[in-house]
Amino acid sequence: MKAVEIPYKKTNQFSKLVIDYINKDKKIAPFINHFPTLENFEEQIIEKQNHNINRSLLVKVIQQQNANFLLSEETKNNIDFLLNKDAFTVTTGHQLCLFTGPLYFIYKIISTIKLSQQLKERYPKNNFVPVFWMATEDHDFKEVNHINLFGKKIVWDSNQSGAVGHMKLEGIQKVLDELKVVFGESKNVQQLIQLFENAYLEHNSLAAATRYLVNELFGRYGLVIIDGDDKRLKEQFIPIIKKDILQNGFVKSIQKCSNELVKSYTAAKC
Repeated sequence: MKAVEIPYKKTNQFSKLVIDYINKDKKIAPFINHFPTLENFEEQIIEKQNHNINRSLLVKVIQQQNANFLLSEETKNNIDFLLNKDAFTVTTGHQLCLFTGPLYFIYKIISTIKLSQQLKERYPKNNFVPVFWMATEDHDFKEVNHINLFGKKIVWDSNQSGAVGHMKLEGIQKVLDELKVVFGESKNVQQLIQLFENAYLEHNSLAAATRYLVNELFGRYGLVIIDGDDKRLKEQFIPIIKKDILQNGFVKSIQKCSNELVKSYTAAKC
C-alpha cells in the first residue's frame, strides 16, 4: 500500500492556532506546559509524580463500575497498575454516540492506546494506562442519538431528557432494524450486528451499552473505561471548585492568557 503524507496546513481543516501548536511555534510556547513529544513526557512524568492522587479510591471506583463486565487480563492489570505511583494515565473521552458515531470516536481511542504503548517503550520503568472517559452527564441527546451511514441518517427517537448516560434504551430495536437494512448481509455485518445487539439490547442504559461496546472493541488492548458520574470521584474535586468559586482561583490566569493570545490569534483565525 502506498502512503502519501499531507501537511496538516495544506488540508485547510485546522486553525492557525492548532497548526502553530503542531509545528511547535514559539508564539504558542508560553501558553503550554510541554509540547507533546516523547522526549517531553519525561518532564511531565516528574511533575505528575508530585501530584496528590487518591489512587486507592480511583481503583475502587473503576473496579466497581466494571464489575459486571468481562475484562481482559490486560485491562485488569492496567487497573491494578494505577495503585502504583509509577503508573500514569493517557486519557481520551467522548460523548456516548450511538454505535460509536463519527469515526474520530474510534481514532481517539486508538491514538490513546498507541501513545501508551510508545511511552512504555520509551520509559520502561513506568506503566502507562490508556483510559476512555465516558461523557455520561452530557445533556445534548441530539448529538448522540444518530449515526450517518452510507449517506443515510439513522435516528433513535426518544422523549427522554437529562444526562444521556442514564437514558433507557426503549425503541432501540427499531434503530437496529434500520441498521440491518443499510448494512446488507455479509459475515462481517452479522458479527457487527450481533455486537450491537449485545450492547444495546442486553443493557438497561446508554452508559452501560457504550461501556460494553467500547470494552468489546478495545479491551484486549488494556483500555480502562471510567464514568465520571460518581459522587466519590466528584468529592475529590471539591477543593478545586472552592478555589475557583470562592477565591477566583483561575480567572486571573485565564484572562491573562486570553489577552495575550488575541495578540497573535483572532476568533476568525483560531
